[in-house]
Amino acid sequence: MTHAPAYLGVDGGGTKTALCVVTADGRLLAQHEAPSVYYLGAGQASGPGLVRALLAEAVPAVCAAAGASPADLAGAFFGLPAYGEASADTAELDAIPGELLGHDRYRCDNDMVCGWAGSLALAAGVNVISGTGSMTYGERAGRHVRVGGWGELVGDEGSAYWLGIRGLQAWTWMSDGRAPVGPLHALLGDRLGLAAPLDLVSLVHDTWGGDRSTIAALAPVVTAAADAGDPVAAEVVDEGVAELVRLVRVTAERLGFGPGEVVPVSTSGGVFRAGRVRRLFAERLAATGSYALRAPRFSPVVGAALYAAREAGSPLDDAALARLGAGSAR
Repeated sequence: MTHAPAYLGVDGGGTKTALCVVTADGRLLAQHEAPSVYYLGAGQASGPGLVRALLAEAVPAVCAAAGASPADLAGAFFGLPAYGEASADTAELDAIPGELLGHDRYRCDNDMVCGWAGSLALAAGVNVISGTGSMTYGERAGRHVRVGGWGELVGDEGSAYWLGIRGLQAWTWMSDGRAPVGPLHALLGDRLGLAAPLDLVSLVHDTWGGDRSTIAALAPVVTAAADAGDPVAAEVVDEGVAELVRLVRVTAERLGFGPGEVVPVSTSGGVFRAGRVRRLFAERLAATGSYALRAPRFSPVVGAALYAAREAGSPLDDAALARLGAGSAR
């Protein structure tokens, strides 16, 4: 490989795995996508073996696209969903990249790190993630803080899954007469395509198997219903945004930001594509304290590569970051 030192970034999200190779001078050499390496979801009982199998194909593929071999990489960072959430699996997950790369110039952590590293370009602050799940992650002066991300069954408030489930609940209330029928009933009803309301039970449990990605995909319907004037859907969205703001506030406090200090905040995840969510979040955040909402500078997968470079002791300088920003999509 004739390029400057190169770094592999892996962002293993809940619905897909993104990979990229970035050079020390700010060149994005290659990008690649693969299926999600999330192995704690319904129907995925293969454990870390799933991670190994998917990365065994994806890592060589992105390296080949970059004109490199795994051995050429100066460093790598693997952001893996569920990492740190099942202690019995950590040692095996930590070992997998070494098997694939043939060296130990890498680090593993939860995929939340990728969102923070990319959106704030490794600057001190808080990244709030609201995609299939929800959580916050931030770093400052050597502190690393995670808040939320407890999974869809007991947490993930304000996430796409949470909005989808709350939307389905509201739809059942409207079907029963427990809530006034609003735009959500027709919008979600059209999406579900049920012959009879009670067919929802079979659809969710049998056809979908409780799949979290399928349920999370309903979130845009809920936000659209809120935009259409549905008061129940609006309340769901409002509550979700309030929970996301609370995640940010607690994270900033635990990072040691004091009263009056400006806290840089960035957002990641598909829920923030909804204009209503972005507007409410900005309003609530501004009313909560001294927060500076910043547009994401880089994508999570590029953030993973930036983190790899930093962990290797060679963080990209300002000129390299500017070059990377001009040549990569957020």
